[in-house]
Amino acid sequence: MREIPIQSAEPLWRQAISGAQILFVAFGALVLVPLLTGLNPSLALLGAGVGTLLFQLLTGRQVPIFLGSSFAFIAPIIFSIQTWGIPATMGALACVSLMYFVFAGLVWKHGAEIVHRYMPPVVVGPIIMIIGLSLAAVGVNMAMGRSGDGKLELVPYATALMVAGISFGTTVLVAVFARGFLKLVPILCGVAAGYVAAILFGLVDFAAVGAAPWFVLPQFVTPSFELAAILFMLPVALAPAIEHVGDVLAIGGVTGKDYTEKPGLHRTLAGDGAGVLFAGLVGGPPITTYSEVTGALTLTKNYNPAIMTWAAVFAVILAFFGKFNALLASIPVPVMGGIMMLMFGSVAAVGLNTLIKARVDLEEPRNLVIVSSVLVMGIGGLALNFDGLTLQGVSLCAVVAVVLNLILPNARAGA
Repeated sequence: MREIPIQSAEPLWRQAISGAQILFVAFGALVLVPLLTGLNPSLALLGAGVGTLLFQLLTGRQVPIFLGSSFAFIAPIIFSIQTWGIPATMGALACVSLMYFVFAGLVWKHGAEIVHRYMPPVVVGPIIMIIGLSLAAVGVNMAMGRSGDGKLELVPYATALMVAGISFGTTVLVAVFARGFLKLVPILCGVAAGYVAAILFGLVDFAAVGAAPWFVLPQFVTPSFELAAILFMLPVALAPAIEHVGDVLAIGGVTGKDYTEKPGLHRTLAGDGAGVLFAGLVGGPPITTYSEVTGALTLTKNYNPAIMTWAAVFAVILAFFGKFNALLASIPVPVMGGIMMLMFGSVAAVGLNTLIKARVDLEEPRNLVIVSSVLVMGIGGLALNFDGLTLQGVSLCAVVAVVLNLILPNARAGA
């Protein structure tokens, strides 16, 4: 695999601004999980920041990954809080990290080749595409002024489309035509332009910003450990752990590096697990790799892991900075919706490019079956429920793709 050089000589101030851009990209999804589950958004920021720093420590700061709140745990967290309470839920979420460490041990023992054996390009390509395409409806709904699930209208349709169009168009223009430093921050430019437009359309309410205190100490949660809650939460880790592998491969496809070999998939899994452990111990939601960040890397071509360090440091600082949290929360959904449409599509394009570069022959029936099945199941939202454990999205697609790849013969029918 070709290697793309990392901009190691990039000035610190440019790294800092690029890091701020990454945090902008991840912020909406990062704080959405605690808002939906009743957890503290400040602790989500703290967990994401410290978790990313732990990830970089265990991986030697070689992988450009930012870890944010995991959507896979939204429903389980809500149920667990209602059943066992927040402290027991936090203890169960901390124990989820054990699954990551187990997977890391298996990869360490058998080597990264186990990943390449079970996840060749015909498997990896469509999985990466689903990581982006499965979120397409979220980005489109936000661009139309609706909530991510499309159930609530937050901004009038016509106004939302104009604001989303401005943020989308600005990002495209900067990404394609800008030179020098501006070319590295197209998303930040898009957010800024969209936010100004939203202000002009009267969509931004600064009252919450004015009322917010400058500095706030997050209210930490002391976890308790109840076996029933732990056993309920552990299987949920299968989905984000499988998604972690897909995201690491996706980022490798963007940067031209094989991170399953160096620093090693066992180290990235362990790093993710360490972040999940910390988040659970302080009272934040579990964290995971973000396809939004992969999309941002695809657009900016800035693969320096140092920018993730800056993003993590900013996240930790902002966990204690009340007014800035309120300012970011004031960004209307169409602004980010215009950005998300571009980023999620960029991730899907990486998956398509994986198939093209590997010259996967889609005229071969087995390959066509694998790719088409994964795309329909993932985009269509197929879910399998096993006594309360739901397998859907990327995790279901990964299982289906791996199984089909193992059981279907390689030779063409009649060849």
